[in-house]
Amino acid sequence: MSKNLVIVESPAKAKTIEGYLGKDFKVASSYGHVRDLPKGDKAIDIQNKFKPTYEVTADKKEVIKQLKKLVKESEMIYLASDDDREGEAISWHLKEVLKLKDDNSKRIVFREITKNAITKAIENPRTIDYDLVNAQQARRILDRLVGFELSPILWKKIKAGLSAGRVQSVAVRLIVEREREVEKFNTKSSFKITALFDVEGKTLSAELPKKFDTQEEAEEFLKKCIGADFSIKSLEKKPGKKTPAAPFTTSTLQQEASRKLSFSVAQTMSVAQKLYEAGKITYMRTDSTNLSDDAMTAAKNEITSAYGSEFHKSRKYTTKSEGAQEAHEAIRPTDFSKHDTSGDRNEQRLYELIWKRAIASQMADAILEKTNVSIAISTMPQTLSASGEVIKFEGFLKVYLESTDEEPDDEESTEKGLLPPLTVGQNLGLIEMKGRETFTRPAPRYTEASLVKKLEEMGIGRPSTYAPTISTIQKRNYVIKESRDGNERKYVEMKIAKGEFKKENKTEIAGADKNKLFPTNIAMVVNDFLVEHFPNVIDFTFTARVEKEFDEIAHGNQNWEDMIQNFYGAFHTRVEETANVARADVNSSREIGIDPKTGKMIIARLGKFGPLVQIGDQEDEEKQFASLKKGQFIENITLEDALELFKLPRDVGQFEDKKIVAAIGRFGPYLRHDSKFVSLGKEYDPLSITEEEAIQLIKDKRKADAEKHIKTFEENEEIQILNGRWGPYIKFGKNNFKIPKDKEAAELSYAETIEIIENQPEKKKGRFTKKK
Repeated sequence: MSKNLVIVESPAKAKTIEGYLGKDFKVASSYGHVRDLPKGDKAIDIQNKFKPTYEVTADKKEVIKQLKKLVKESEMIYLASDDDREGEAISWHLKEVLKLKDDNSKRIVFREITKNAITKAIENPRTIDYDLVNAQQARRILDRLVGFELSPILWKKIKAGLSAGRVQSVAVRLIVEREREVEKFNTKSSFKITALFDVEGKTLSAELPKKFDTQEEAEEFLKKCIGADFSIKSLEKKPGKKTPAAPFTTSTLQQEASRKLSFSVAQTMSVAQKLYEAGKITYMRTDSTNLSDDAMTAAKNEITSAYGSEFHKSRKYTTKSEGAQEAHEAIRPTDFSKHDTSGDRNEQRLYELIWKRAIASQMADAILEKTNVSIAISTMPQTLSASGEVIKFEGFLKVYLESTDEEPDDEESTEKGLLPPLTVGQNLGLIEMKGRETFTRPAPRYTEASLVKKLEEMGIGRPSTYAPTISTIQKRNYVIKESRDGNERKYVEMKIAKGEFKKENKTEIAGADKNKLFPTNIAMVVNDFLVEHFPNVIDFTFTARVEKEFDEIAHGNQNWEDMIQNFYGAFHTRVEETANVARADVNSSREIGIDPKTGKMIIARLGKFGPLVQIGDQEDEEKQFASLKKGQFIENITLEDALELFKLPRDVGQFEDKKIVAAIGRFGPYLRHDSKFVSLGKEYDPLSITEEEAIQLIKDKRKADAEKHIKTFEENEEIQILNGRWGPYIKFGKNNFKIPKDKEAAELSYAETIEIIENQPEKKKGRFTKKK
């Protein structure tokens, strides 16, 4: 029996900590939160100062039973959940459920899982911080009230199953408004002049600082340059420097891991959690850029040892976020001498990113020399310009350079690089000069990382909420993350070379998006409804102010019940008023125009299974329907596009004397043949797919299905052995079971298959009786 019991949230964390403590300590896990508000309207007593009722969640009853047993066997219990509001609330819930007293329980906190940190925490215990608990409770209760009262309104007025949330709805609003900006953006063209010169066998790139509004102006300029002499008019050298970025916060880690490693926000947090629980990095939910004195000393020792003392520069960073706790630290390695880590590839890549960023933050500036060149044209007063950068001292660039989300202004943007040797008055040989038509672009659609950045800038959400918010809006089908192909666009390119002028009409693909966030039609309808009827809930400034009020509660400067009352009074009144809004008044449909064949009105609206266009009104018994394609919106689909959709379902041809039909359904475009369905990928359009292509897809699907099936059993046809993405597996009913590595899937007998299923009791389903 151990004298001391330490309770943490996760088994991985427990395992790491137990390795640092002696035989007098037992470390157990609560597996996260153990209590929550029950479903239904009994969870919060609104009339009694919003008093919450908590209950142990069904999946934690056995965990609590085991913890109670361990508590009885221990003299002192240390509550060691994370050092933030959620962690504080977990400790408080554990204390309540386990009926711990102040004389036999203590609260300990640490922000890195190292022997030194754990020992210090146990030597310096504290009591539960009820201000932090109340801040977490206020957030949980307020979010439940908003969701509980808003969701039924959305079900009645728009569509069943919808949900709204204080932060998620604001995030959706940002994405909807950006999409509308993109859709309404009027592209303007202009002409950019660029030139390439030969300088003693090396190439110099230059450009005209201004763009021309018209093709005629650009053409006139180029023609005047035919036969002109070009020379260096001036050279200006300026010293410059680059300074390293601060160590990672939760937000900046999510952004940089997205840019450099192509991680989603959720993936970044999952991998960082593993690194933290293994004792490799400090706590990964933080908005502080601060480093402890010990960490700065360790970084200095590593930098001077690896690169030399001239590469070190001590830096203290202060956090811009008003609610940030400077006592907390930025995300950093727990041991700077470890340049890499064990674990899977993603853990290694993220650890390396964190190590480089933290080390670079304590390194010297990079010293640069910037050169700006002005190039004279003998036939006109305008000058071309070129610029370059030389690194005189690498400094922190030896280790790390931060990426950005910024996209180049146009296709011809030139990077600053090394310039060839130049002198004032030097003549330059023109290789070619181009005048290329370029186009203005709207603000880019959000990525997960750039959305996090925007939310943080607006003061909406906190480190613990970014990843769940972005996951929620995708799970609830308000937002889709995907890549979309651009459209073909024509542009003009003019060129002078060897004294000749040429003009060509060319094409390019414009507007392609990679891993961007797109709103769905339902998001647009719900957003407009909330903006109209619940402006406070979805207002950016209001939402940011609520976050500050949570911070005030956490600092003990505001009463949580009063804060919720101030919000709830006006909100509940609005809910009651909105209950009287007629469903027909909700802007979820629009009239597009008249169908030329039937003379009936075509309407775009939300249907039970998604957005659609409809010929005829709701009372029309002969009304026709067609689903919208991906990327089409109820609010702006044209009559021409709608009429195209009514060409589906479309007869594509025949195969094996049976008709092939192309259509769009609930899950996207598909082919139907012989009562079977084949999904169409983005490379095929149901309106244009040929009979030959369709037959090949049907054959490919049959082949894939045949290869998926390994065997079934006469004793019970419900049990199948199939080939999956991760290898062979057993399928029984709705459950899947792993096949041990030492077993050959195709050779498994019925008895062996049953034994594998029986040895995975959590997946067990039904009795294995022979079908008669």
